[in-house]
Amino acid sequence: MEGFAGKVAVVTGAGSGIGQALAIELARSGAKLAISDINTEGLAQTEERLKAIGAPVKADRLNVAEREAFLVYADAVNEHFGKVNQIYNNAGIAFTGDIEISQFKDIERVMDVDFWGVVNGTKAFLPHLIASGDGHVINVSSVFGLFSVPGQAAYNSAKFAVRGFTEALRQEMILAGHPVKVTTVHPGGIKTAIARNATAAEGVDTKELADFFDKRLASTSPQRAARIILEAVRKNKARVLVGPDAKVLDLLVRATGSGYQRLFASVMGRAMPSTR
Repeated sequence: MEGFAGKVAVVTGAGSGIGQALAIELARSGAKLAISDINTEGLAQTEERLKAIGAPVKADRLNVAEREAFLVYADAVNEHFGKVNQIYNNAGIAFTGDIEISQFKDIERVMDVDFWGVVNGTKAFLPHLIASGDGHVINVSSVFGLFSVPGQAAYNSAKFAVRGFTEALRQEMILAGHPVKVTTVHPGGIKTAIARNATAAEGVDTKELADFFDKRLASTSPQRAARIILEAVRKNKARVLVGPDAKVLDLLVRATGSGYQRLFASVMGRAMPSTR
């Protein structure tokens, strides 16, 4: 894909799924990669694949929820490559459970990784992106940042917050005249391990939920998702919907307004495994 050769791109959550696919596609397009993940085994596999392509790569274990570590990491990446052009704040976790039975700590954990991880990454790398003269922040929200569903209040909260944060950032960069573009990503059902790795409130059958996601909701491959995202980045799109399901659901929510809530509650109540 044109437009990425020679760019230094940072990808969090690069050990699997969309993050891994993004790193590989960027490498094939001539980018230099700084990849991170909390899962060192998956990270090593991604690093090996990038090296096989011939891409310069720096791989580090990173917990995106640890702010001080992220700040140190950003400086280290900039020092290693001499510049940073792009950051893909992709790392995320999932949790299922109705608000009534979810623990505060479970909601906080999702917010720490899925929202504050994005804030930490954006803030840590923004000075370097501005200094590059050709920066781009790509923050991964979700279709669950466009509408809410029962049992996903924690995830919805984090992804709605990512959307608001990123849309404000794009406007601020324009007003400040900074050479930094900003894109919000809203994936639909992607064939990744996020549902398999998700936690849930006590009594919720995580295997049943994962099977439901894998068989009924996941329709787009990570490779296809990565190509869609990078094409949107290349064109400097403010927002990108990933997958046909994301586009259909976005249109449905726009058409029905708040009416979607009653519709989704009815449909999800019949189709989904119990979240309480």
